[in-house]
Amino acid sequence: MTHRSGRQRVVVPLFDGIQPLDVVGPHEVLRIATYVAGGRGYDVELVGVRPGPVRSETGLDLVARSGLPTGPIDTLLVPGGGGARRQGPSGSRGNETELVNWIRHVAPQTRRLVSVCTGAFLLAAAGLLRGEPATTHWRWAERLSEEHPEVDVLPDPIYVRSGRIWSSAGVTAGMDLALALVEEDLGPDVAQSVARELVLPVRRAGGQSQYASPVWAPPAPRPSVRAAQDIVHAEPAADLRVPVLAARVGMSERHFAREFTRLVGTPPGVYVERVRVEAARGLLESGGLTVTAVASRAGFGSAETMRRAFLRRLGVAPDHYRRRFAGRPGIAGS
Repeated sequence: MTHRSGRQRVVVPLFDGIQPLDVVGPHEVLRIATYVAGGRGYDVELVGVRPGPVRSETGLDLVARSGLPTGPIDTLLVPGGGGARRQGPSGSRGNETELVNWIRHVAPQTRRLVSVCTGAFLLAAAGLLRGEPATTHWRWAERLSEEHPEVDVLPDPIYVRSGRIWSSAGVTAGMDLALALVEEDLGPDVAQSVARELVLPVRRAGGQSQYASPVWAPPAPRPSVRAAQDIVHAEPAADLRVPVLAARVGMSERHFAREFTRLVGTPPGVYVERVRVEAARGLLESGGLTVTAVASRAGFGSAETMRRAFLRRLGVAPDHYRRRFAGRPGIAGS
């Protein structure tokens, strides 16, 4: 399904409320790949329900050079943004519905279907993710799962491939996915050259969880269990074993463990580890402490215990996490 130029035809549909970086990031990866490959590579077409400027959710206009095309497409790359998230299980009114219908219509003639960030909502609304694993921005993964229970939503991967369907996490993860497409199409040497040009890793270590804000279960309705949660958050470095917590809130060990799991949704030990990982993240981001000191203050006891917890929960080691995030502000969702 190559274009007249001999390059692969990549079609990117634009819509009101789009996240511009979902378009610009992959576009730049594919553009540089085409240059590095000596003209082989990609023709990227920005299209829309109607040609002309499209207002993004950040206020930056993008321009659809043509209307929605017909005919074979090599790669359909669907961006995200508020306009994509407005697609409910039954779609919505206006241009988005026309866009979803078009995506559904051209999908059989498309070799590869790709969503970036919340573009997964559009593929799901078109019925193309039924029974498939897919990812999206961590902030919107739960909503995607609720609105489209037929999709196997994986909230942590940077990108997911299932046959001809690819999906990525939020915003800049679209560049990670685009690099993976380049590697498949043009080889690892071209992908590596593009990554060097853009000052990006070819493959990012860890998953989305290292970027996500902490998401806690709401306080338990039972006062004794809620008191245990408060103890854990207030004293992450304390002795928080189940027998100790149960005694502090006046419950038997077995009953406490059962009620905590039922009301909070996770066993006490798992909850404690989550809180300690978040405490350690804050200390690592602020800088100034050794990994060993952070492990002690966060309640892990040893740097090795903290390292295992970080790998289990975030997919990266503490020293790697600190190099990436020390002194940086929090990351906003798209």
